[in-house]
This record gives sequence, C-alpha cells and structure tokens, in this order.
Amino acid sequence: MSPTTDPVAELRAAVAAAAAELSDNGASKTFSFDRPPKPEFGDYSTNAAMLLAPTMGEKPRDVAQRLGALVEQNLADEVEKVDVAGPGFLNLFMSDAWWRDALAAALAAGESFGGGTAEPAERILVEFVSANPTGPITVASARHAAYGDALSRILEFAGHAVEREYYVNDEGGQVQRFAQSIQARARGEEPPEDGYAGEYVGDLAQKIDGAADMDLGELARRGVDLMIEDVRQTLERFGVSMDRFFFEHTVHENGEIERTIELLGEHGLIYEHEDAVWLRTTNFGDDKDRVLRRSTGEFTYLAPDIAYHVHKRERGYDRLIDVWGADHHGYQSRMLAAWEALGGEPGRLELLIMQLVNLVERGQRVQMSKRKGEFVTLDDLIDDIGVDAARFFLLQRSHDTTLDLDLSLAREQSQDNPVYYVQYAHARIASILRKAGEERVREALEADFSEELHPSARGLLKRLLGFPDEVTVASARRAPHRMTVYGHDTAQEFSAFYRDCRVVGAAEEGGDENFRIATCVMTQRVLARSLELLGVSAPEHM
Repeated sequence: MSPTTDPVAELRAAVAAAAAELSDNGASKTFSFDRPPKPEFGDYSTNAAMLLAPTMGEKPRDVAQRLGALVEQNLADEVEKVDVAGPGFLNLFMSDAWWRDALAAALAAGESFGGGTAEPAERILVEFVSANPTGPITVASARHAAYGDALSRILEFAGHAVEREYYVNDEGGQVQRFAQSIQARARGEEPPEDGYAGEYVGDLAQKIDGAADMDLGELARRGVDLMIEDVRQTLERFGVSMDRFFFEHTVHENGEIERTIELLGEHGLIYEHEDAVWLRTTNFGDDKDRVLRRSTGEFTYLAPDIAYHVHKRERGYDRLIDVWGADHHGYQSRMLAAWEALGGEPGRLELLIMQLVNLVERGQRVQMSKRKGEFVTLDDLIDDIGVDAARFFLLQRSHDTTLDLDLSLAREQSQDNPVYYVQYAHARIASILRKAGEERVREALEADFSEELHPSARGLLKRLLGFPDEVTVASARRAPHRMTVYGHDTAQEFSAFYRDCRVVGAAEEGGDENFRIATCVMTQRVLARSLELLGVSAPEHM
C-alpha cells in the first residue's frame, strides 16, 4: 500500500481493476463503494457486479461470484473474505493486516491526509454574507458567514484556489434611509418611519462630525464606511477574513452598468416598453422578462447585480459561488438567465440559497429586526456562547434547511453539546498522548503493528479512513454540515475504542500499545482537521 495514497481509494481501484479484468475492460467507473450499515454485512460493499452483468450478458449474482473470487485472489493478504448478498452486491471483509497497513498509510500521509482530492482544481470566488451595510451583522447573516467560510476552507483543503468576497450594497433606497436616520439622530430627532432605529445609529451620528448638516450622499458614504469597518472587525473575530469588499457604487460610477446593458443589447436581449428598459430573460427559462431601468431612469437591483457578475467573470475565475438569503429565492432564475445571456457557461455560476436561522431561548424565539433596533448581533452571539459553539451550531444543518439554534444547549459544557463533545474527545486524546510521553509516541509511530483488532478499533479506523470521502462529498455538494456530523461520529467511535481498548499499558491485556497510540494520533489529527474546516478550535485541555 502506497504511504501517500488514500487506502480506501486504493482498495476501490483494486476492485475496479479486477472488474476490468473480468469484463475485458468493460467495467463501469461509476460503481458504488460504500460502508454497509451493519458490520456483519462487511467492511465495504460494491454494486460493481450488478453494473457489469448487463454488458456481460450474465446474472448479477454469477458475475458477483466470479468478481469476488478474483478480488480474493488479487488481494489475498488484504481481504479476509468476500460475500455475495442480495441481487449481486459484493461485501468485502478486510483482514487485520489491511487495517494495520491502512493506518500506517494514513499516518504517513501526515497533514495532507484527506486533502487534494479536487479533480480538476479550480479557481473559485465565493461571495457570501453581503448584508446591507446599514447595521451590524445579525445572527441571520452570521449563518452566511459561518457557511461561506467553512465552504471556502473545505474547497481549499480539497485543492481549489479560493477567494472570499463581500458585496456591499451601498446604493439604493435603503442606504438613503440609513443616511436620513443618522442625520435625524444627529439633530436630536426620531428617524423616519421607514428608517433605522437601532442604538448604533445614534453612535454613528456622534462619530461623524457635522452629520446634522452634511449632504445625505456624503453622509451615506461615511456611515457605510464605518459600518463596514465594524463588519470587518466582527467577521475577523468570528474567524472570517475576506479577501475583498466590493462596493456596488463602483459599477455605478465606472459606467459598467451602461456597458453591460449595451452588451445585452448587442445580443438582441434588450427592448424598451413604456419608457422602461427590459431584459428578455424569458429566452433563458425565466417566467417573465425583467426591468433593468425604470421609466424614471433609476436602475432596478438587477442591473447593477448583472454588471457585478460581469465584473467577476472578467476576473478569470473558473467558478463563481454566491450565497444568498432566503428572500432571494425568486431571484435565481433571472440572474442565471442574465449570466447565460452574456455568454456565461451554464453551471459555472452557482447560486446557493441560505434558509433562515432562529435563536431559541427557553423555548421562545428571539426576534430580529435591523430597522426597529430589536435584533441580536453576531457580536452578541459570540459574547453569549463563544465563537466555537456559534460556528458549529450554525453549521449543523444543510444551508437549504431552516435552523433553530438552541442557546441553552450551546452554553452547556456537557456531552449533550455536540461541539463540546467533539472538542472533549480531542482534548482527551491529547491527555492520553501526554501521559504516554513524546518519546513513546514517536516510537509507536515508527513501529510495526501487530494488533488483533477489537471491533471497536475496526469501527474507529473505518471512520477515520472515510475522512477523504467526507471531504470530497462536502466539497462537491457544498455541504459543510457533513463535517459536523462526521466529527461527532468520529468522537463517538473513539469513545467506544477508548472504552474497550486500553491504550497506555495495552500490553498488560495482550494488546499492541504501538498500534493503539498510533490510532489515537490519527484520531486526533482527523478530529483537529474536521474542526479546523468548520473554523472551530481543537483544544488540548478542557
């Protein structure tokens, strides 16, 4: 087994080679290779024989019997036995020798284990958070921040080159009302009825000299700049570092909106109706055409957004990923239509919709409203439950599912708190390794293993060796939440292993201490990496 490869991927390749040999190179590359739901069904299972049977003109179970015999022959020292199940599934039971070698290979891969799986590696721009710059980052936007950053981390670890970008909507009516609200506070007045009433507006009025009499356009810019600086600091505190803040006023001032409309016109996709300028998005599957410039001469939100995406595309990225709020659901089709209208390759622009997050306290939801000033900021959340709990809890569910964040549970330092549970497993391993001592750990990692595997050890190794696949799937499906589940499951597997297999002093019960120490080291590495991909710390003391 190569020390630099993924052991499970290498095993899958060996099964693929046997299938190709059996079928005279007619094997499908799309066969599954999974962990069965129960250990008695084997360590790994594949449907390769079922996919080969039609091309070979044989019954699936007959093909499975022949394939199984060939796998056993080719992997005599690695496969303990092969069973045929159901309509033609092939179940592989791996030998203790294979597990020991697999552990050694994973350890030899070092910090790179599980990474670099992207094929092909791409240059990707992930745009996320992008909340209106009219107030602090709320918990709703915090979910965007946690998701976008974790996704970026996973994509980077998988081998992609990733940049993070925040789009600042500093034009339009909401920014005008923001400036009016600041000015009203500076004059000792109440903000407009549709303005912003939070205490932070009064703070801004005090920070901006001359706000009471300042031109509203200038006041808006000054207010936005101050808010974005606060946003930047909050994001940094949350472990999120943006590569770029792109301001909407840029595309207004440099003529990119007009240039984009002209370009669309050259493609025959623009027409005028009732003094308004329309885009023929119905040509690309939208349910109706969309207005780009109103009869008043004002641009709709769509016009600068299209110009912004033209700007992003011209920067030469292979892929653009936008993380949008739930209120943008109906906006997807028109943006994708505009993307294709301007020659964007379908599939190269991904528009991900983030569903809402609710804070739950003593069974009651905490209300949030940026304008009324009744909202919970990300800073408030961090002060309450900390960065680690905030990020982990915000990432526990798929982005397209509404999330209830239980503040009471997030505060607990108990096994019921999932982030505490995973971090505690990491800290416990660190304690075990400290007890063994650095020199003893070094010796264990350099030794040959002789352990006869306990079922708990086998279960833990199976989970650890599944890490590369988890990274691949989380990256491909844009699903950071999988890493929260994986980390928790790994911590559970380790708990069972530690319960059943004494580590320091293993020889006293007939075990291989080298193997068990090495298993602890590998578990610690995988847990630390899983937490790091979520932006969560991996403490060595708790």
